[in-house]
Amino acid sequence: MDTLKEKLSLLPDKPGCYLMKNAAGEVIYVGKAKVLKNRVRSYFTGSHDGKTQRLVQEIVDFEYIVTSSPVEALLLECNLIKKHDPRYNVLLKDDKTYPYIKITNEEHPRLEITRKVIKDGAKYFGPYANAGAAQETKKLLDRLYPLRKCKNMPKNVCLYYHMGQCVAPCEYEIDIKQYEEMIEQITRFLNGSYGEIKQTLKHQMEEAAENLEFERAKELRDQIQYIEAIMEKQKVTFSDNIDRDAWGYHADKGWMSIQVFHIRQGKMIERNVASFPYYSEEHEDFISYVAQFYLKEHVRPKEILLPVSEGTEELEEAIGTKLLFPQRGPKKQLTDMARENARIALEEKFALMARDEARSVQAVQKLGDVLGIGYPKRIEAFDNSNIQGVDPVSAMIVFTDGKPDKKEYRKYKVKSVVGPDDYGTMREVVRRRYTRVLKEGLVLPNLIVIDGGKGQISAAVDVLENELGLFIPVCGLAKDEKHRTAQLLVGDPPIPVELKRDSNEFYLLQRIQDEVHRFAITFHRSTRGKTMFQSRLDDIPGIGEKRKKLLLKHFGSIKRMKEASVDEYRNLGIGDKLARQILEHLREEQEEAARDSE
Repeated sequence: MDTLKEKLSLLPDKPGCYLMKNAAGEVIYVGKAKVLKNRVRSYFTGSHDGKTQRLVQEIVDFEYIVTSSPVEALLLECNLIKKHDPRYNVLLKDDKTYPYIKITNEEHPRLEITRKVIKDGAKYFGPYANAGAAQETKKLLDRLYPLRKCKNMPKNVCLYYHMGQCVAPCEYEIDIKQYEEMIEQITRFLNGSYGEIKQTLKHQMEEAAENLEFERAKELRDQIQYIEAIMEKQKVTFSDNIDRDAWGYHADKGWMSIQVFHIRQGKMIERNVASFPYYSEEHEDFISYVAQFYLKEHVRPKEILLPVSEGTEELEEAIGTKLLFPQRGPKKQLTDMARENARIALEEKFALMARDEARSVQAVQKLGDVLGIGYPKRIEAFDNSNIQGVDPVSAMIVFTDGKPDKKEYRKYKVKSVVGPDDYGTMREVVRRRYTRVLKEGLVLPNLIVIDGGKGQISAAVDVLENELGLFIPVCGLAKDEKHRTAQLLVGDPPIPVELKRDSNEFYLLQRIQDEVHRFAITFHRSTRGKTMFQSRLDDIPGIGEKRKKLLLKHFGSIKRMKEASVDEYRNLGIGDKLARQILEHLREEQEEAARDSE
């Protein structure tokens, strides 16, 4: 803590970014500041609300990067969030890229769906809320306008030509004016001018019906209905035909919901929604989300309407689009509507969460009824992990009222067992866990779940009852040949208990089994990685346990150690001579391994 105080006293009066770290050295939060000294110190002074306090409690260290301006700090913040994926940041996930419809800039243009907007001379329309909406629209346009369909030009005409959906530039000369007319009509359609196309389709449908082409008439009717559905969504229209995005957000109970309406050519063509927990000031996290949205290859409209102006000074310069903060009139109505929709979306999320919570509680109650033990409010589950007895570990997770309670999770390095002895491992870990529970007066579980069969259950029960005098219900989850949860075993000797596979209580047990297995496997991989890392350094004189830990924490892998320079080792307090010895040793190892594989 003294080191932290010293670092706080040295913070500069300059703009920049700060990276908060936990005890494991992981970046858990990235922020920006106009004055680093004031912003970073604020985390360690005064009182905070519950969600911010959770963040502050985990901070044991921080780094900062000074920038030349607040705008540069905003851009850097977005890049650092993307790089580190901090747990407490609002993050526009990589998989949260929105689809666009693209008219390619080629001699023979075509329509395609893309999630990347680049400066290639093509026309982009969107973003659409999901791929389904974009695909439906493209499918309609593909039927209406016979642009090229094939990505690579074929030698002969394909089926699309015979269906009247392609002009076949592979075989025929196409007048450039024909392309220009189609692109102009598609552009008008994608910018919201649907009436003209609807009338054309209606005329074609009537003609098809008169000619008794009922299948064709039905297809045209479906296309008209699709357009009408789009038109129905357009409650908002502007006569100035300016492209603009209108944003709104609502925050409650540590969660934030954001909505953005995309207005193109004066008509609302699409909206996008996001909900997530937030940990900083609500307006800061909102602006951070907006910045990430536009800096991540999204088309930027002429105007962006925002509900708040606070903290947006750098945003306008960073994204190069005019920001407006309407106080009255239609634009204010639009941001109000976005905010109201955000509020409704968050209320729906809370309602669903409450329903899920009720379902979880019901599953716990039914599981207790099946086992005849009352309501098992606290369930503790164990799983062992090793590969042929190497680096054996065990893990314990806790479910409270049917939900994972991650702060209660525990990891165990097995100490007394040598080789692949699952029963011995279970005995050791159960003994260690509940000896400590008794010694420290911790809460006892209402049910213990063992990821294993009869042998593991008997081992656990023997330790609990005969060594510790604890009579806690123990059940086991046996797997089938496909490693799926197959049977619930209870008692000593364990006997199968009938449980419907489609019941909520069976699903609860599956979740518990999957979670404890995941936790154990993750811990085992981490332990094996550290063991392998440290064993590679055993033969180098001057590298003791303390330095091994330092190198592991800084580099994380042998590969990064080999690639490092002597200067980087020097920064860790390792002299040039020892640094060169380490590098030579690791490179010789690599050469020997290469020779052995020849």
